Amino acid sequence: MRPRLTVLALCLSTAAGTAHADEGMWMPSQLPMLAKQLKAAGFKGDPAALGDLTRHPMNAVVSLGGCTASFVSPQGLVVTNHHCAMGAIQLNSTPQDNLIENGFIAADLAAERPAGPGTRIWVTTGFTPVTERVLAAAKGKSGRDYFDAVDVAEKQIVAECEQDPGTRCSVANMYYGREFHLIKQLELQDIRLVYAPPRAIGNYGDEIDNFMWPRHTGDFAFYRAYVGKDGKPAAYSKDNVPYQPPSHLTVSTAPVKAGDFAMLAGYPGTTYRHRTASEFTQQIEWQLPSRIALFDGMLKTIDASTAGDAEAEVLYASTVASLKNGLKRAQGELEGLLRSDAVRVRRNDEQAMLAWLGKQPESATTRAGIDAMQAVLDDAGATRERDQLLATVRTRTELLRSAITLQRLATERGKPDAARESGYQQRDETRIEASLKQVQRRYAPKVEKALLADLLRQYMALPADQRVAEVDAVFGNKPGDIDARLDALYAASELGSEGARLATFKQDAAALAASKDALLQAALTLQPAWLRMEEQTKQRGGELLRLRPAYMQALIDFRKSQGRAVYPDANSTLRVSYGKVSPLSPRDGIDYRPLTTVAGIVEKNTGVDPFDAPKPLLDAIAKGDFGTTVDPTLGTQTVNFMTNLDTTGGNSGSPVLDANGKLIGLNFDSNWEAVSASWMFDPRYKRAIHVDMRYLRWLLAKVYPAPNLLKEMGMPAE
Repeated sequence: MRPRLTVLALCLSTAAGTAHADEGMWMPSQLPMLAKQLKAAGFKGDPAALGDLTRHPMNAVVSLGGCTASFVSPQGLVVTNHHCAMGAIQLNSTPQDNLIENGFIAADLAAERPAGPGTRIWVTTGFTPVTERVLAAAKGKSGRDYFDAVDVAEKQIVAECEQDPGTRCSVANMYYGREFHLIKQLELQDIRLVYAPPRAIGNYGDEIDNFMWPRHTGDFAFYRAYVGKDGKPAAYSKDNVPYQPPSHLTVSTAPVKAGDFAMLAGYPGTTYRHRTASEFTQQIEWQLPSRIALFDGMLKTIDASTAGDAEAEVLYASTVASLKNGLKRAQGELEGLLRSDAVRVRRNDEQAMLAWLGKQPESATTRAGIDAMQAVLDDAGATRERDQLLATVRTRTELLRSAITLQRLATERGKPDAARESGYQQRDETRIEASLKQVQRRYAPKVEKALLADLLRQYMALPADQRVAEVDAVFGNKPGDIDARLDALYAASELGSEGARLATFKQDAAALAASKDALLQAALTLQPAWLRMEEQTKQRGGELLRLRPAYMQALIDFRKSQGRAVYPDANSTLRVSYGKVSPLSPRDGIDYRPLTTVAGIVEKNTGVDPFDAPKPLLDAIAKGDFGTTVDPTLGTQTVNFMTNLDTTGGNSGSPVLDANGKLIGLNFDSNWEAVSASWMFDPRYKRAIHVDMRYLRWLLAKVYPAPNLLKEMGMPAE
């Protein structure tokens, strides 16, 4: 087997001549070896500093778990996207005090509001290779045994790492099982909402403008991180003090223009660019169309069941925003992959790789591994419709999900901690408890039952061989049974009470088994089914973890023969991309400039949601007092700008830095033509959309003033 470091060496040895500056989500550890390319692209800082997670600017970039943020003051002030803070905004909203609609400005530290017991900020402090240790016990094993060997090794490594108080650790899989890295993070638990613009600024254009350019959205919000008086991470307490980060980003006051260097650091979720041709085919021909239908149906169900109920609309605002974004993303991804003829392109590329491999000496073992991997992938599609629906039943509900989680947690507590299922260990119990506390703010019985009824009707329409006995036992085996079964389950459950959920959280498996609570009993009945499906997933996952490295080795060697680089697919770990402020010509006769201005807000304004710009904003635009944030060339206030940076979901809130490492923007979206970039990168179309920090500064100075925040960030008071 090739030494593991060969992957990195292979990638970077060819990068200078072939990798586009706008392509690649690089690990920080790779950046010092890309110094020549960074300097050629216009970076004026020290590339070596970018590879050190304990130095500026990397130690100022943090994860929110699904989004990115960054410190912008010595007092723990954090800036991210409005849509990333939407959960906290919704959690603090009521029909009488609707922060979603009206926005929120904390007058001082005492007025800042808790973002919710489950809100966290993670600061990455370590990134260490652990490949040999992870794979040592897996050698010679296959399937579930391979999965378990890797799982045990990862848990041991994580447990050792988390001996440091306030630390959260994980093991990240790079290059699909070829490399493993230990990620060490400081976990900040007391997070508070500081500032959020009104919906009609933070989400101006809503789904009509989502993934579209030109864009005019002030998608930003501020949090603050707090710690105990001893400076260590602690749960919320009024006695806590602002966290003092090791460094923070400085907001630039310089203008931004086309061609300027730009660099982004963040935590991109998942990309699939190194997946097989068959996986590309499944994504385009089944997964995306089925996801579109699923999300569209869920949105219609929520809309119908919350109609005329202001309280329910507030409770499901965050859920609706997430589903709308997911729906439009799936639609754009499908359209983009079809536009790029991705099935044919990927199939031809894979066939060329396999033909090349067949000519290499001693390639028979590698080819056998690839063929075995393909057989596993083919088998996985047999129950995909059922698996997707039942996964949605488990994860897209609040009360039923709580019951399922409580039963599983009680079961896992009967094992030694190291033997517990990941997600149910002692280290996870604080997170589980926090999620149970938040149910009340995101749940209405009639809405959840309506969602479940629709999902279960789809499940009951599947072929008989895809039915699950336990699911039928709980919900009935005919569509006509569903509503009555759900009404009975929810009427005979106390889990709608936070007190009942938290009391149940403390009970053991015997107590839960004896409980008369209908949802807890339903969860207990369903648990064997979930465990069987989990077993199948782990068996398959173990085989893919064992076999995919053969495919990746062939791909890396093939790309090397072409003079091309291979960077790891994104996996929610800290990554950096670099490029420039760029225009876009998506179609014949259409040319987009890379900056938008407040004139576009006025042009789009109809006075009706989602183009109902607030009066204070329109008045300020009409007044034309832009102060030091005015663009010297355009003579007006900019709003958003566009770059060719390589981004995907999870990069929301990522700081965009200039050549000097100063903050010029916040990433919040991609253009419609580039939504498919998580699977296929096309430099002709890939663009990222950012809030211009000059617009943020102007809003804080002139429209919804927060002079205290400007002062804290060292910005002109205007």
